Amino acid sequence: MRAAAIALACLLAACSPRASQSPNPRFRDAAAETGLDFHHFTGATGKFYLPEIMGSGVALLDYDGDGDLDVFFVQGAPLEPGAPLVFPPPAGFKPGNRLYRNLLKETGKLRFVDVTEQAGLASTGYGMGVAVADYNNDGYPDLYVTNFGSNVLYRNNGNGGFTDVTSDAGLAGGGWSTSASWLDYDQDGLLDLYVARYLDFTVRGNKDCFTPAGEPDYCSPKAYKGLAGRLYRNLGNGKFEDVTRKTGVGAVAAPGLGVRSADFNGDGRPDIYVANDGEANLLWLNNGDGTFREAALLAGAAYSADGVARAGMGLAVGDFDASGNQSIFVTNLTREGATLYRNSGNAQFSDSTMQVGLYLPTVPFTGFGTEWFDYDNDGRPDLFIANGAVTMVEALRGERYPYHQRNLLLHNEGARFRDVSAEAGSPFGLSEVGRGAAFGDIDNNGTVDIVVANNNGPARLLLNETKSPGHWLELRLRGVKSNRDAIGARVVVRRSGGPPLAAQVHTDGSYLSSSDPRIHLGVGDAAAVSIVVEWPSGLKEEWTNVRVDSEIILVEGSGRRVP
Repeated sequence: MRAAAIALACLLAACSPRASQSPNPRFRDAAAETGLDFHHFTGATGKFYLPEIMGSGVALLDYDGDGDLDVFFVQGAPLEPGAPLVFPPPAGFKPGNRLYRNLLKETGKLRFVDVTEQAGLASTGYGMGVAVADYNNDGYPDLYVTNFGSNVLYRNNGNGGFTDVTSDAGLAGGGWSTSASWLDYDQDGLLDLYVARYLDFTVRGNKDCFTPAGEPDYCSPKAYKGLAGRLYRNLGNGKFEDVTRKTGVGAVAAPGLGVRSADFNGDGRPDIYVANDGEANLLWLNNGDGTFREAALLAGAAYSADGVARAGMGLAVGDFDASGNQSIFVTNLTREGATLYRNSGNAQFSDSTMQVGLYLPTVPFTGFGTEWFDYDNDGRPDLFIANGAVTMVEALRGERYPYHQRNLLLHNEGARFRDVSAEAGSPFGLSEVGRGAAFGDIDNNGTVDIVVANNNGPARLLLNETKSPGHWLELRLRGVKSNRDAIGARVVVRRSGGPPLAAQVHTDGSYLSSSDPRIHLGVGDAAAVSIVVEWPSGLKEEWTNVRVDSEIILVEGSGRRVP
């Protein structure tokens, strides 16, 4: 009995024989003081149109090339123009997506200014998500915005402005698009685009759904049919070809919400993982001949350990256990718990959620935006999850917007994770309807910060003020033969006193959002490291005696070639 009690206590406390003492995490919401005054607007009219509760996303990008991260928010709009609104927009509200320029480089102080109109990004569509990458290899990050309706590709002109080139590019798509991922699936040096799509919902075909008590509420995805995602090949002349059918990725229609590209089986080619809401998740393995095969079931990444499809929303992919493999973390509905698919190599996954202590902290919440990130630079990736319900929370019955939940911060203790949300500062005491989350070093001080996009609420800027003795490294890769952003490049950092750290360059993942393209790694007490990069072109290079606590730019072809 006593042994059983001790085991239960360890499970509840997420204890581990390898648990480490971490400095107290400390985050502060600096959105208001820095001018990041975005407020999401659902446009709700009381009809409970499903897109209202699902948005929206946020992106971090250095659009003006000045060395600091700017912020782009995706906005909603009335789906029934002219109808009375349940939640009128706040005072000073500006419709459409918004771009905020970071003035840190120019002024030495973290401050944002709304430059949407000057940048040519004003829009009035019903926005969902955003994906950022330099699709034309001109040195400037471009924006792809997914909508309920037609999507939009904004080309960065390099002069502070953007141009809508959707029609010429052939990327309008259609239906209800959600998360998107830039990847070079055919490894020709040009970034292609995968777009996840959700449901066949239409305003005219809206269905009436209710809580168990008979009150009107948002429907579950089971009320509608899922849609197949789309894959577009970059032709290199500003145009894209829809290769959905040709590549095989359109063979399965499912309610896709999260997407992440990575090399899951270690063959050097980018694969695609899609989190589906209430149906089996999908793993599209790249065959290397221009086609993909769906392998999630055989790989062990389609269902949870009990063989049930969860309500997959957000995605985090990374080497959380220093195994050298890309494991997958998926956020799900309240009472389901999140799912961690541990990759043992060659895309062989097992549900390890319970073993690492991630079930109990996540089961009370509906998770969306998420990412592995090392908030204390101790060399082990931690987890953040933005939470918010999609149907009425019973305990909030009678409130005007009864969907809010608090966010989670989970510390990686080596063998298990520990919920440190209660000690992480006032932002984790807030209860809001969390959706998109983007991650990056916004104030360029060597720690990863978080921007959270809340549904029907204000955005939050969670500045990481954790005091840690750990060293860090930020890597910005520049492709030459590979795509210029080096998306898909695999990086291994070797250090004394700890296992190698592995990561892949990406901006996708989380939920409807796009993060800092720089790789941020905590390296613990290492004073210098060596770095090996496997570029998408196939070139493998090494840099030795690299200094820590700095941002390093690695250009393809400038290192020492290794076998």
